Amino acid sequence: MTPYTPIQFELSSFNCPICGAYSEHIWSYADKYDKKRANSGGQKEWQGNIAELVFSQCKHCQKHTIWLDNRHTDERRMLFPTAGSAPLANADMPDDIKKDFEEARGIVELSPRGATALLRLAVQKLCKHLGEKGENINEDIGNLVKKGLPEKMQKALDSVRVIGNNAVHPGQIDLTDDREAAYKLFGFVNIITDILITQPKQIDDFYSFKIPEGAKAAIDKRDNRS
Repeated sequence: MTPYTPIQFELSSFNCPICGAYSEHIWSYADKYDKKRANSGGQKEWQGNIAELVFSQCKHCQKHTIWLDNRHTDERRMLFPTAGSAPLANADMPDDIKKDFEEARGIVELSPRGATALLRLAVQKLCKHLGEKGENINEDIGNLVKKGLPEKMQKALDSVRVIGNNAVHPGQIDLTDDREAAYKLFGFVNIITDILITQPKQIDDFYSFKIPEGAKAAIDKRDNRS
């Protein structure tokens, strides 16, 4: 799975939230404030409003992200795209699950709580895709554990389940403005898809096309397969 570097304010290189490519980004500012001069004492006052727009341009797709930089509250929030720094969906994610994933990306900056609820729905559908009933996500995860689901994957699934459940039914976790937690869950859903769908698919494809039929027959006989 290709490493993913989410966008951070004024970070020089990261995965573009628009095209998805890992690329260098050029930052520019709507006002005349010069951070270097200010830090050196050469500029004592702001040369614009307290809240200003900041832009970063991706060198790969040439498109811009737009940020609000509020110097009074130290809030730096991405205004466009609304997907923020959430990663793109794994290419092997089933289409109906990918639809929920992309909808969650589209609202994460506006509503992290709504995004986590959608990701929980995506995991519920993922369990069904893996052979479970898809009616009770907690029972589905338990059944997958009985079938040999790796512990790390169980933790990832349960993390999305519990946090997503709290997003819908208020509990001990307040997700109203917790973008960082939401971004982590996007990564978890992609990791789950990679390990439970992508990797088995790659193994099956390699075995199907590269292993001679005679060798396959011998393996089936060894393992008493009909």
